[in-house]
Amino acid sequence: MRFENVFIPYSGYWSTPFCRWQGSFAHLHALTFAADVARRALEERQIDPQVFDALHLGMTVPQQHCFYGAPWVAGLIGATGITGPTIGQACATSARVLASAASQVEAGGSQTILTITCDRTSNGPHIYYPNPLGPGGKGDTEDWVWDNFNCDPFAQNAMIETAENVARECGITREEQDEMTLLRYHQYQEALKDDAAFHRRFMVTPIEVRDPSGRKVVATVTGDEGIYPTTAEGLARLKPVLEGGTVTYGSQTHPADGNCGLIVATRERARELSRDPNIEIQVLGFGEARAKRGFMGQAPVPAAYNALKAAGVRLEDVKAFKTHNPFAVNDVYFCRETGVAPEAVNNYGSSLIWGHPQGPTGMRLIMELIEELVLKGGGYGLFTGCAAGDTAAAVVVKVTG
Repeated sequence: MRFENVFIPYSGYWSTPFCRWQGSFAHLHALTFAADVARRALEERQIDPQVFDALHLGMTVPQQHCFYGAPWVAGLIGATGITGPTIGQACATSARVLASAASQVEAGGSQTILTITCDRTSNGPHIYYPNPLGPGGKGDTEDWVWDNFNCDPFAQNAMIETAENVARECGITREEQDEMTLLRYHQYQEALKDDAAFHRRFMVTPIEVRDPSGRKVVATVTGDEGIYPTTAEGLARLKPVLEGGTVTYGSQTHPADGNCGLIVATRERARELSRDPNIEIQVLGFGEARAKRGFMGQAPVPAAYNALKAAGVRLEDVKAFKTHNPFAVNDVYFCRETGVAPEAVNNYGSSLIWGHPQGPTGMRLIMELIEELVLKGGGYGLFTGCAAGDTAAAVVVKVTG
């Protein structure tokens, strides 16, 4: 999917910190929380919600009343005259939401679209499906988050098994995974320097978390929460999660809670909304792919090449790379297959370290990609990442100025 007239205003995006599940955001309704953050972010950027032609919402974990989706969130932020789709594509949700909004702008259907992605993996719903033909009329049940982490109904394996399958077939060792994890942890530390200067370029902080009554502040979140200090010695002491396996709790991400927002617009409207109109951010291409059954970690590579082909950009011309890497195996495989140096990927952090709220994960990675390119003086950037169902999605952007 190629785009020629799709842009993102500089600083027209934001993210909450990500909090490990059962942390400070564990009781917040994902949609109303995202709307609260969006209202604040738009006000700080002096952007009137009335400028938007549509709102595209992405989420993967149901919340109460999410049946009303994007129109509800639009109303909560003060954009009562617009509507839009609610999209869920597992861990590819952010890339798909961006592509959906970009397609609408490219086709001339809208000039300015707000995209919001949000999820709360904490306290996911426990669902009862009526089944009058069951024994005694007993229905079926599902723990939405936990059961789907642990069983792909098509591939018949857990998420972690897809990582082990790739490691086994490609000869990726435990030591390689630990080395990649440690590198990613040190890259994240760069974002925390100078009082988290990199994060302050896009992150909404501090966030006062209130109790259900809304009266009492129970926590103040100033940065990503629940990240464990990582050392080579500490990683080496961990046992594989699966017997005979290679993936440990240290070399995989953790579920998290949080949300993101990003504006997609025409060039003219993006300049009007930008904090610095001399910086131009263009969305060039979107691609997706599916790996063979049970090998999710391999899918980001063909997805990346598909997005690059759509954008008309060569891999060797890409200046910054971001990957959604729920397992260190993913990045080892990506770097082997593409020849890209591990040190060139995921500067300033990645989901392996700061966590995975699912819906908004990719969107935060894309805005970190943009900010890295701004610091480098511009160039092409590639985001790619795996998703449930042995799939992946990728996005190519260009920053000028």
